[in-house]
Amino acid sequence: MSGSVRENTAGLRARLDERRGDPGLTALPGDLFAAADLIGQDPLLRGALSDAGQPSGARVGMVRTLFGDRLSPLAVDVLGDIVAQRWAGPVFLLEAVEELAAQADFLLAEQVGSLDAVEDELFVFAQALAGSADLQMALTDPSVGSAEKASLVRTLLAGRPTPQATEVLAYTMGHLRGRRAGTVLEYLIDLAAEQRGRSVAEVVVARGLEPDQAERLAAVLSRINGRDVRLNVVVDPEVVGGISVRIGEQVIDGTMATRIQQARRALVG
Repeated sequence: MSGSVRENTAGLRARLDERRGDPGLTALPGDLFAAADLIGQDPLLRGALSDAGQPSGARVGMVRTLFGDRLSPLAVDVLGDIVAQRWAGPVFLLEAVEELAAQADFLLAEQVGSLDAVEDELFVFAQALAGSADLQMALTDPSVGSAEKASLVRTLLAGRPTPQATEVLAYTMGHLRGRRAGTVLEYLIDLAAEQRGRSVAEVVVARGLEPDQAERLAAVLSRINGRDVRLNVVVDPEVVGGISVRIGEQVIDGTMATRIQQARRALVG
């Protein structure tokens, strides 16, 4: 998802969070993903719903006409909120619908106490994807349809305890639209963490951290970041030593391998 979408959806996400007690919340993620799938397949519909030349009321009315009998009242309201915004183009509106659908799943997970498990599953899937060239090829193959890719993801996640993670991953990996899967997964992991007002730090180390080391590191990063930080630890023997930390777009790299590379560049220069 682009930065401009992230900025435009801030108010939408806050409003959705205020609806956590709505009885229609359970059906909301599936309804929004279904709407996103339909909007993504129809360029004329995308264009009409994002046409800034039309009054916002006309765009909202179009949503109610098209989706009023298909989706829950809450989903229609949320879609109406989205199309009432001004978007830089049709794809940005589509990404906003997808983002609100994912947030709705994370909100549901938070309510039932499984958000930590959802975050873990997103991270584990991201690591599995990074380590499997075959899976990357299958999910980015343009000759394979979205439904087949989503089915593949559901098969891989069969038996997992959190349906919210499965729903988000199945839809998103089936609708990459040329985006890097790893980048989209990073965005989803960050979005899930934001549901609880915290950040995610991806920590790359040569050997796994002991519990007390992880606790101290999380505490330090939380103080630096000004909010709670959750650690996702990646063990990579190639880092040789030291540690690399990424929080959003900020990277703190102190690995020995990086220092060696820097020294080599200095010698060449």
